[in-house]
Amino acid sequence: MKTLAYLMAFAALATVPETAGAQPSSGSKALVVYFSHSGNTRTVARQIARAAGADLLEIVPEKPYPAEYRACVEQAKKEIAAGVRPAISTPIPDLSAYDTLYVGSPCWWATIAPPVATFLEACDLSGKTLAPFMTHEGSRMGRTVDDLRKLCPAATVTEGLAVRGSAAGQAAPAIDAWLNNIGRR
Repeated sequence: MKTLAYLMAFAALATVPETAGAQPSSGSKALVVYFSHSGNTRTVARQIARAAGADLLEIVPEKPYPAEYRACVEQAKKEIAAGVRPAISTPIPDLSAYDTLYVGSPCWWATIAPPVATFLEACDLSGKTLAPFMTHEGSRMGRTVDDLRKLCPAATVTEGLAVRGSAAGQAAPAIDAWLNNIGRR
């Protein structure tokens, strides 16, 4: 029954187009780039895109992670420990028009999921602002901000937003407060 509810929720999310509305009032252009395994990060990413007037891009690994929780956790643990950068099917876009990238991921073993690292390493992020957001079920941001600063030394990394996955659908007030706090409103 839980699987059916998950599939129905995922199907509903999948019908929302991967574009957002108007650009931020500051005149800068922003992109929300994210990887979502269960749909929680996707839900938060779409809310951020709407609130920030940003474009939206989902990072999709070439080989999907296992749907079964324990198998996914074990694979992620091994990949993170070994520094694996899995292939992604998402084309790397021209980021020259973007000033800010909102970078979203589930918090896996206290950091970003490997497909996000694959994407970021493939991009020239010099002079960009990275605003990380994570979904979690208790680990919050982990060491994500520090890891992003190491992975993307030519970018500025803001404080992050941690959203409990089970509350992803109700994250709008936290997103608004975060955007205000990091000066993106």
